[in-house]
Amino acid sequence: MNNTYLNWVIEKTRTKWWHDSAEEAELDLGLDRGAIGVTTNPFLANIALNKDRALWGASIEEVISRNLPAEAKAEALMQIAVTRAAAKLMPEHESSGRQSGFVCAQVNPLRAGDRDCMHAMARRFHAWAPNIAVKLPATAAGLDVLEDCVAEGTTVTATVSFTVPQVVAIAERHRAGIERAKAQGIEPGKCFAVIMIGRLDDYLREVAHDNQAAVSEADIRQAGLAVTKRAYAIYRERGYEAVLLVAALRGDYHLTELAGADLLMSIHPTSQEWFVARDHPREERIDQPVPSEALDRLRKLPEFVRSFEPDGMAPNEFIGFGATQRTLGQFSEVGWKLMENYR
Repeated sequence: MNNTYLNWVIEKTRTKWWHDSAEEAELDLGLDRGAIGVTTNPFLANIALNKDRALWGASIEEVISRNLPAEAKAEALMQIAVTRAAAKLMPEHESSGRQSGFVCAQVNPLRAGDRDCMHAMARRFHAWAPNIAVKLPATAAGLDVLEDCVAEGTTVTATVSFTVPQVVAIAERHRAGIERAKAQGIEPGKCFAVIMIGRLDDYLREVAHDNQAAVSEADIRQAGLAVTKRAYAIYRERGYEAVLLVAALRGDYHLTELAGADLLMSIHPTSQEWFVARDHPREERIDQPVPSEALDRLRKLPEFVRSFEPDGMAPNEFIGFGATQRTLGQFSEVGWKLMENYR
């Protein structure tokens, strides 16, 4: 167990990882495997509520008995899953001097353009536990709330994010929040900037098929890697304080080709098996470029160019990006709304 590829990555390189599930048994296994944080979202929280109902039954029944309005009910149910995970991560949070051991709590994805609602939710979530990272969408509204939260000392995770322009905007707004916090004598919140690497590939694959583009499946598998490697290079060049958090892996290459980077990987229990059940070449590949021929073909897709170039989109375009709409829709329909109607 201690000689797995995953173990090599976290012990011999700068790459660390977060566990991508709120279910108790899975989380215990993830912590045993070296996870130093937890990713949750409405979809994962709803799954955990169902699978762990026997463990959390009294808390769940108490929420249901209150007959709360739908949105408040979903929030209260999600709090159960998030705070249970946060309690398990507190030893890591304390031993690291509050540098790690964070657990994500995502605001209502139906409110991705509502600044006031998201900010109020963020303040409530922040009070749940000392190691909460409030999850905000990388939309124009979400970025405004992100900066305000950081300025108030709240740690955040910027999610529903797939592109270089999004993570650059996240880092810049985090930096602005840091300056505001320091001016007020407040310890600024930390920031984790998500790249949903596999969800970008999924979206570009559909775009390529729909447009009958001369782009192969092998090229598509390079798209999210190209975006992540470019974002990582920009983060190093500019010395951003935000930390990249790579999520939604679709294959072992999404870790092996980024190994050695000073970033975080969010790895679902199913995907963890790729790195503990079989070995991979133990080499740092973050500085290995994506083949130029694949990049040339990908550049024929305007949606890839929007994703890859730092100025490919302005913040007011983020909410309309295809992958953003798809992901917000999923988190709403098979996550938040299911918690609103939980019985």
